[in-house]
Formats: sequence, C-alpha cells, structure tokens
Amino acid sequence: MTALKKILLWCLILTGLTGLFYLAEDDAPVPADADSAIPLTLLTAGEPEKLTMAEWLPHVLAAEMPAAFEMEALKAQAVAARTFALANTRHENADVCADGGCCTAFLDEPALRERWGADFDQNMARIRAAVTATDGQILTYGDQPIQAAFHASSAGCTESSAAVWSPLPYLVSVPSPESPDTAPGLVSDAVFTSEELAGALDLDPDGDPAGWIEDIRLDEAGRVASADIAGRTFSGGELRTRLGLRSTAFTVDWDDDTGFTFTVSGYGHGVGMSQYGAQLYARQGMDYRAILAHYYPGTALTDYVA
Repeated sequence: MTALKKILLWCLILTGLTGLFYLAEDDAPVPADADSAIPLTLLTAGEPEKLTMAEWLPHVLAAEMPAAFEMEALKAQAVAARTFALANTRHENADVCADGGCCTAFLDEPALRERWGADFDQNMARIRAAVTATDGQILTYGDQPIQAAFHASSAGCTESSAAVWSPLPYLVSVPSPESPDTAPGLVSDAVFTSEELAGALDLDPDGDPAGWIEDIRLDEAGRVASADIAGRTFSGGELRTRLGLRSTAFTVDWDDDTGFTFTVSGYGHGVGMSQYGAQLYARQGMDYRAILAHYYPGTALTDYVA
C-alpha cells in the first residue's frame, strides 16, 4: 500500500465520508471599501512600512495562490490571509512581515511583473476582484479573529493544530480532496544515504542501517507523530525540518543500493485550509463561504470591526 493510500485510509477512518460537502450560502452584502480603513504596518527588509489592508492584501494573495485558481478559492484565501494578519502581531514594530515562513508571503509590483510578464494586468485584476468581493470579511471564533493557518496541500486530510502547535477547536483534521493528479508535487521522494541521514540527525549508529528505524508512530491524521531512529526519538516535525521534507506525512524504506527513501505526501504543516484543496472544492461548485466553513469548522464569517 502506497504512502498516499495509507493516509487516505486514515482520513476515511477518522472522519468518514460525511461532511465532505457543504451547501453554499447566498452572498451577503459587504461594507464598501472596508479594507481601506484597516491600517497595517509591514516589515520588509528590516524597515516598517505603513499601508492599509486594501494595499497589502492583493500582494499577499498574489504571492500565496496562483492567479489562475478558481475565483472562489481566491476569495477563500483572501479571507484567510486577512484574518491571519488581524489575529497575529508577531513583530515589535510591525503587524506582519513579508516572510512566508513567519507571517505571509508578499510580492511587490516589480516582482509580480517579473513573474507574470504580459499577464500582469489580467492576473492582478483577478486578484483584486477576489479581495474586493470579500472586502472586510474575516473568520471569527468567540467574536475574535481566528488563527487562520493555511498550507499548500494535504493528502486525504489536514492536520490538527494540536499535533503541531496547540489545540484550537477550529483547527482540527478534516478531509481534503487532493490527489497526485490534481495537486502538482503532492507526492515527493527524499533520498539519503546512511551517512547523509546520520549527519543530518547527528546520529552515531551501530549495525546495519536496515535496522536503524525501529518504530514510526502516526497521529490521528495519519502523519508521523514520532519515530525511533538508531536509538533516538524524533518528532515528525523535527524530522521534517532537519531532513527538509515537504510535510510530516511520510513513509520510509531502506534499500542497500539507494539508502533511505522518504516518500512524502502533501506540502506544508497541514493545518487549516489546504490551498489545492480549496481549488478542487471550488471546481466542484463550493463557494468560498462553504470552503472556509469546511476547513475552519465552527467559525463565523463576519465583517471586521476595528
């Protein structure tokens, strides 16, 4: 059984087939130009820059999600990014930074023009349409903006925040529809010789490398919670970081000729909304409200009030 099939089986056992689809709600009116009234301070190259949500968010959406994605997926990403910025203040002199590994990715106009070339105007129009259509809308839980985490892709189901950071009632494992045919790079391989693995993990092992990996324990989402390697225990997150794996959903095989092969499914921490999952749900006819309700269960879509 392949790694992807194992993960899909875990997800089906965990969540069942119910809850995969949500009825779309009618779009409600949104406040006019609400984003222009929300101030933000962006940290770029060490310097804080004051701007508004209306100025910041299109450049985040353009950096985080392909402009060719379905409009409802783009809208869902716009709401998630807007909410994330309002729920997180991670810097002493700024609300957000331009580092996707810390806050959210951000590309200015010259960078976008270089990326898109002749398609700049068309792509930016789609991005701005998604931002305008969700103007001022955020996700809340208990009347507070949520920690609207998102990631590129998940194989079968998303991860619970409890397995990565701390438990939050709206960041739980839910089904996600990606497959290798619908999400580019969903399954990847990372290969290490015994010497490379020992070096990356600071191991001093004895004996046949075939016996180094003694036990791999999975969490409720089917991802690696921890593994015993050459007498030491590593968390799945630590292995992902130290080995440069795309996610903690992986299996490991040993071969005398090639070494250790980590077969990895998904990309990112796996918590919250899957971007490729949102794209596929949008193609199936779900609107952005239903997509957000699926990936952040129990939250409310509301208009931001300063």
